[in-house]
Amino acid sequence: MEQIKWVNEAWEKVHEKVTRTSIRIGARFPHASVDGAYVLEAPHWWTAGFWPGLLWLLYRDPESRDERFKDIAEACEKQLDDVLIGYDQLDHDMGFMWSLTSVARYKLFGEEQSRKRALLAASVLSGRFNVKGNYIRAWNPWGEGDRNEGWAIIDCMMNLPLLYWASETTGDPRFKHLAMEHADTVLAHFIRTDGSVNHIVIFDPQTGEFESVNGGQGYAPNSAWSRGASWAICGMALSYRYTGEIRYLEAAKRVSHFFMANLPEDSVPHWDFRLPPGVERYRDTSAGACAACGLLEIARSVSEEEAALYQKAADSILRSLYENYGAWDNQEEEGLILHGTSHYPERRNVDVPLIYGDYFFVEGLARLKGNSDTFW
Repeated sequence: MEQIKWVNEAWEKVHEKVTRTSIRIGARFPHASVDGAYVLEAPHWWTAGFWPGLLWLLYRDPESRDERFKDIAEACEKQLDDVLIGYDQLDHDMGFMWSLTSVARYKLFGEEQSRKRALLAASVLSGRFNVKGNYIRAWNPWGEGDRNEGWAIIDCMMNLPLLYWASETTGDPRFKHLAMEHADTVLAHFIRTDGSVNHIVIFDPQTGEFESVNGGQGYAPNSAWSRGASWAICGMALSYRYTGEIRYLEAAKRVSHFFMANLPEDSVPHWDFRLPPGVERYRDTSAGACAACGLLEIARSVSEEEAALYQKAADSILRSLYENYGAWDNQEEEGLILHGTSHYPERRNVDVPLIYGDYFFVEGLARLKGNSDTFW
């Protein structure tokens, strides 16, 4: 009863705040909040799906349904059409973008145009698969002469549900086959024995051979970037939901045990779990929110007795985010959850609200309210 009370209270505060902030943000694409206002990115930026996805979560719930949320989310989805047919600015993050816009709208309304958009995105994402290394290429070159054809990153686990969904909705298994090949490469090269996770793994794009590990957004190649762990927990748990393959569930559990064992007293992770003395130990609330969703996904996939461990950890994370990190009474702050860390090594968007942290916090609340259906 106490859990229901705080969850409902948190949902009401989210609804109240988003009702207000959506007036300024509208059908645009927030990323990180700087000095209280969300910086708006171009539609091709990887975070473009999180704001409309958050609005769809609120709209789906009868307690917070607002036709204006629907209108904004649909307008955001429409703006992504130019990105989709423009091709040049598409990378592996098509799942982040079209699962939370087009797949969400299709699941809610059976909208055929949204289904076609998502299937086109899934087809383009499939085209990034390297058959020699069995991985989905992460990014395009950042600049002239940049060669990253062999780079794959842990974040892509959250793009795989778009491929699983495409196979589910068409009856064509080829999308699922590619997703599972990539997931198996993650099992082999990204998830360490102790449950910590590599961010970037580099392969020879011609032969597919493993070459090296790059620290990416973590502190170092051998450190333990907490959001990378959360991508692995959530992505592997969703891979299990779609495939029923126990190796994915076991991987999600292994990473989650490492994650839970390294949480500080308030249950909200630092941006990296392996930091040497003297390095600022900023929190990353976005990692906590995403991991909580993954833990709840694991809980629905195991026995009731085993589920209690994951459910309790997720509850603790989400409640701490609400009580200790929420910006509910701050009228000058558009973000919902404070103290996210996007990219500490480059000192970009450190200790600020992040739209994906806000999204996963709201998804976590929706799951606690009993809606385990996802847009992924």
